[in-house]
Amino acid sequence: MTERTLKPKRPSLRRSLQAVAGTSALIIGLLSLLLPSPYLVESPGPIFNTIGEIEDQAVISVNGEETFPTEGSLNLTTVFVAGAPTSTVRVPEAVTGWLNPGTDIQPHELIYPSGTTAEQVQQQNTAAMTSSQDLAVAAALNELGIDYDQQLSVIDFTAEAVEVGTDDQLQPGDQVTAAAGSSITGLQGLRDAVNTAAGQPVALTVLRDGEELDYEVPTYQEADGDYYVGIMLGNEFVFPVDVDIELDGVGGPSAGLMFTLGLVDSMTEGSMTGGEDWAGTGTVDPDGTVGPIGGIAQKVVGARSQGIENFLVPAANCAELDGRVPDGLATYAVEDVAEGHAIVEAVRDSDEDFLAGLEPCGS
Repeated sequence: MTERTLKPKRPSLRRSLQAVAGTSALIIGLLSLLLPSPYLVESPGPIFNTIGEIEDQAVISVNGEETFPTEGSLNLTTVFVAGAPTSTVRVPEAVTGWLNPGTDIQPHELIYPSGTTAEQVQQQNTAAMTSSQDLAVAAALNELGIDYDQQLSVIDFTAEAVEVGTDDQLQPGDQVTAAAGSSITGLQGLRDAVNTAAGQPVALTVLRDGEELDYEVPTYQEADGDYYVGIMLGNEFVFPVDVDIELDGVGGPSAGLMFTLGLVDSMTEGSMTGGEDWAGTGTVDPDGTVGPIGGIAQKVVGARSQGIENFLVPAANCAELDGRVPDGLATYAVEDVAEGHAIVEAVRDSDEDFLAGLEPCGS
């Protein structure tokens, strides 16, 4: 009998290429998961009681005016923002964010212009928080009927404003007193007039060297959909009281409303809340106007997770809360500080007639 030796078959070239291609695709797929995504992830952040203490230090201290004991809480709310330039969001984190109903995903370029650094973001947030504190003091004094001095003045111009010639009309140091024929006391009044102009020039009245001047200033639209005049403005105040607000690590302008209510409560005899725990958000102007903010859906989730049952929402943000209000949280639309103040006291007093007349905010 003749023995035959069977030689093993050599893998075909096609099968070898398929194996290599499959392995390469797997490696590429795994590596892609490690790449940074072009998105920012917004998630609920902590809350801080403006009439409370942090590490035995009062959040708000007032000198020059009598203050009174408070009850309950008036919490400002925050949002965690992850992504460039301050951190890195990987692809799996972005995908998880898409699937989490309490989280929002925003394209990076929609929030931060190309080239923005982490240091610039920090500086902008710190400046916005400092400004919001000054505006809150002004709004609180306005609510309490206490006089102070204020001036809204031109500091500089953006590149877009220079391109359209705004700097040929206005000058640094000009005091802006009116927009579209209406007196303004803060930035929100100017923003409203510019957005109403919707790309058309807006009439601004300024005071320069004691002379009142009127100009038609061009407006332009940015990627966020809002319109701008490209004027960098500063608020200068002279207050009859000295207010110190201690809150490290929190930036942005959205704490204005709750700082204001915290000041009003501290400087008014009796308790605004009656022991209830409140949270809220919103920018403020010196005249008490409450402006919209970002991350409202995350803020209501963060507040509810801390047991809050009542939340003050800037009226302009209410549409964003449709279908996103957590169970057990009552949300109230607020146009100005006086309305927010009245709502808190109405809940304290169980004033059902007043509360029944309020428009719903979100669902």
